[in-house]
Amino acid sequence: MRVLVQRIESAEVRVDGEIVGRAGHGLCLFVGVAVDDAKADADFLADKATHLRIFEDAGGKLNRSIADIAGDILVVSEFTLYGDCAKGRRPSFSRAAPPEKARELYEYFVERIKASGLRVATGRFQTTMAVSLVNDGPVTLMMVS
Repeated sequence: MRVLVQRIESAEVRVDGEIVGRAGHGLCLFVGVAVDDAKADADFLADKATHLRIFEDAGGKLNRSIADIAGDILVVSEFTLYGDCAKGRRPSFSRAAPPEKARELYEYFVERIKASGLRVATGRFQTTMAVSLVNDGPVTLMMVS
């Protein structure tokens, strides 16, 4: 499982022009599921995301987590995180989980994030989404289980 973490000032996701998810100051998490991923991967990354210290404390050090600042989280499914561009000019997605498995683990991951008690919004699984965000920092990190 891969989660691309972006610290944001704000973000929203639209489907067919309609806003389906919106977050203020906090995190935007793009989630990709691999064929061999399990709930343990989602548990590990959900815990990591909610406790990752990437927000500044009073001294300007990255010592605070999303839980510490009571920020928002926007979670967006993104199978292209498993796009392999090593050969040829067209990415291979053979490591990405099939939609049924990916949906199950994505929804499980979202539930684990919601269990943190933070405000959580999502995109819409298996649709074409337009994601707009203002990256704060910028801070962008890749987490892999």
